Order: sequence, then structure tokens, then C-alpha cells
Amino acid sequence: MFGIHDLPMFVAAGLMLNIMPGPDSLLIMARSASQGWRAGSAAALGIGAGTFVHVFAAALGLSAVLATSATAFTVIKLLGAAYILYMAWGLLRSKPAAPVTVAPVLPPLSWHKIFAQGFLTNVLNPKVAIFFLAFVPQFIAADAPNKALAFIILGCIFNLNGMLWCHALALFTAQASARIKLPAAATLWLNRITGGLFVWLGIKLALSKQT
Repeated sequence: MFGIHDLPMFVAAGLMLNIMPGPDSLLIMARSASQGWRAGSAAALGIGAGTFVHVFAAALGLSAVLATSATAFTVIKLLGAAYILYMAWGLLRSKPAAPVTVAPVLPPLSWHKIFAQGFLTNVLNPKVAIFFLAFVPQFIAADAPNKALAFIILGCIFNLNGMLWCHALALFTAQASARIKLPAAATLWLNRITGGLFVWLGIKLALSKQT
């Protein structure tokens, strides 16, 4: 439907990406630890709003390219495959590190300021835009009737899954009596599993053919 294929794989990969520790997760954990789960949820909503900016910007840009040339679409997919394999290499080479902890308690802010903080943290990160351009197109068929619409649908699914995880993280962090610590071994194996998945996705993307 809508030219989207391998949707279960997309959802699974998106969930794994969302649960990997990163700047967004640390911001949510820090705000939840210092001001409660509502503050963490405000940060999560800001992050989600920033993600929507990347989704629509990427969809509009991609649709313009696709309307011009099928060859350009092939080039984008090959570049995306290269980027995914590059990320996979970094994940597979990762080594055990110190536990990821919540940042020191932050000074209290109003919820709308926390929302803005989450929004800017996400929307000003160019890696997010590159990720969407590299990751999403491989789940869109070359003969999809409206590739931009398919891109937006997939982006919304990814963002919805991300919001579910982020709000759960906010609630869990707020209820914890001490700093949240992720064991180094768990983080290492999560990186390796995600890296292996990225290898498969990158190869699949690179070998896909235009119709």
C-alpha cells in the first residue's frame, strides 16, 4: 500500500534505533530526573516536533529529485546504502564504554522552554536529516505512485514509535530513585545487533533495482 514494502522490518529497525542512547535520550532523562516525567515528556514532544521537520523537509526534497530523474533516485539509494554501511561499521567496531548516566541535575525550566530545547536539539542535528534520506527510501518501491506521501507515512510511523519510547523513558527515569545506568555490555551488544541489521539493510538497498 502506498508503495511501501517490508513495513515490519522498518518498524523493527526504527525501534532499535530509537532505544539506542543518544543526545535526545540524555535530554529526556536529565529533565525527567530533575523535574519529573512531565518535563521529560515536554522534551520528548519537542524532539518529536523536530523529527517532523526533518521528515517533511526530506520528503519534499526527495520528491523533487524523483520527479526529475529515476537515475537520481538510484544515486540517492546508493549513497544511502553507503551511509548505512558506514554507520554499521562504526557500530560493529564499538567497544565497551563507561555506563551512560543521566546528566547532572539541571536548573528547572518551564515546559514550553523544555519543549523548545528538545525541538532545537533535534532539528539542528544534520545527522537526523541525513539518516532519513539514507534509511527511509529503501522501504519505498521504485514504482510507488506518490513517493513523497510514502516517505511521510514512514516518517510518521518512525516518529510515533519514537514518541512511545521517549515517553516511556521519561516515566521510567522519573520514577527511578537513583541515576539511570545502562550496563556497558548491554550497550555494546545493542550496538552490534543494530550494526548487523544495518549491514543487511545497506546491502539490500545497494542491490535493489529500479523497475
